[in-house]
Amino acid sequence: MSSPQRRSRATEAFYGRRKGKALKAPQAEALSALLPVLKLDLSVPAPVQLATLWPRPVSRIRLEIGFGGGEHLLHRAREAPDTGFIGVEPFVNSMAKLLAALDSEALDNIRLYDDDATQVLDWLPDACLDRIDLLYPDPWPKKKHWKRRFVSRLNLDRFARVLRPGGRFGFASDIDTYINWTLAHIASHPQFEWVARKAADWHEPWQGWPGTRYEAKAIRERRTPCYLEFERLD
Repeated sequence: MSSPQRRSRATEAFYGRRKGKALKAPQAEALSALLPVLKLDLSVPAPVQLATLWPRPVSRIRLEIGFGGGEHLLHRAREAPDTGFIGVEPFVNSMAKLLAALDSEALDNIRLYDDDATQVLDWLPDACLDRIDLLYPDPWPKKKHWKRRFVSRLNLDRFARVLRPGGRFGFASDIDTYINWTLAHIASHPQFEWVARKAADWHEPWQGWPGTRYEAKAIRERRTPCYLEFERLD
């Protein structure tokens, strides 16, 4: 499968604002010092062997889109040191928070990108990822903004191209309309299958799930999280 869009184009605006309140000094320092080192360089072609992006061999590669505060990304990177992680987050404050945490840890299996995730998806080589996580994305609740929801036929085509057959796409949300939207898009896509067989498969978090601040807020506000997992078919 060829890339759906190789040509350069403007951001597709799947996210809102780029920056919040002023950064704390350690966060600003980490952003300045570490992001240039860890950021993917999309101006050059992606390596055919994507594992060479990391300083030592990795056996699996995962992508997390919109990692927020970085709780999940950091947890997964700690528990799987032989996995290479790519984290994408355009919100400056979230990126700075993650980098400040990385500055105090010896993790060397994370690479980052601070703009539109579709740019990374279009840059990646075919069938290079074992998993993609999209966790609590902006639901864009107004109908006129639904086109900004990250789950779309075009982006599922992108996922299908970069995931290995048998690879997984994990989606978590507490917004019923976005959950139903995602299931409808998956049902109409020939290269993905929902792997759930019983209610616990979408009511219970995935193994090793650390939780996130956003999820805790949703639970406090009596919204029920849902955890969906889809397999890239052969």
